[in-house]
Amino acid sequence: MSCLLTITDLSYAYPDGHSALKEISLHIGPGEKVGLVGSNGAGKSTLLLHLNGILQGSGEIEVDGNLVVPENLGSIRSAVGLVFQDPDDQLFSPTVFEDVAFGPLYMGLPEEEVRRRVAAALESVGMEGRSRRVPHRMSLGEKKLVSIATVLAMKPRMLALDEPTAALDARSRRRLTRVLQQLEETIVVATHDLSLVSEVLERTVVLDDGRIVADGPTRSILSDSQFLRDHGLV
Repeated sequence: MSCLLTITDLSYAYPDGHSALKEISLHIGPGEKVGLVGSNGAGKSTLLLHLNGILQGSGEIEVDGNLVVPENLGSIRSAVGLVFQDPDDQLFSPTVFEDVAFGPLYMGLPEEEVRRRVAAALESVGMEGRSRRVPHRMSLGEKKLVSIATVLAMKPRMLALDEPTAALDARSRRRLTRVLQQLEETIVVATHDLSLVSEVLERTVVLDDGRIVADGPTRSILSDSQFLRDHGLV
């Protein structure tokens, strides 16, 4: 299988000296849906922030044949769309349309293509007809869907989502889960939500203390209750 993402011996320590990632190596192929799970402090969010160069540790990351290095960050960030846990970190425009259009406009696309992309992205997340809404007046669940649309409008090769179901009520969680099930892009999700992993992500990577301790079929990993207890997942 060809690789869309290749991580080789990635390590990262924060300025205070805390070692967050330790010799991470990982391969993800096109179209895979992968869960990154682990207890608090395991390194999940830190790993996500390396995928498009927000953080840069030692080791090597390659996305679609391009190294994640400063001179390639423009193309890398078009290929890897990062969706933050808090949608208020992602939504800043007066209307939904302007938020979703921001990326395509920054890419220099013509107006007609921008409008097509905005419409397609909103439809993909079930938010068609909301382009004139004011983001800060929307529910948390709606904001999270719009945040995903802002990334989809750039047509990335991969979506990287940090705790997408955090703080959602049951209805909003079901709605977001259906969206993730239907997307065709490669998806990497950092989450504590093992039900989401079971429902959406066919492969699971388990992190503990900055290291990968398991990588395999979701069904197999989540069925090992002793392993889950040992690594603080239940």
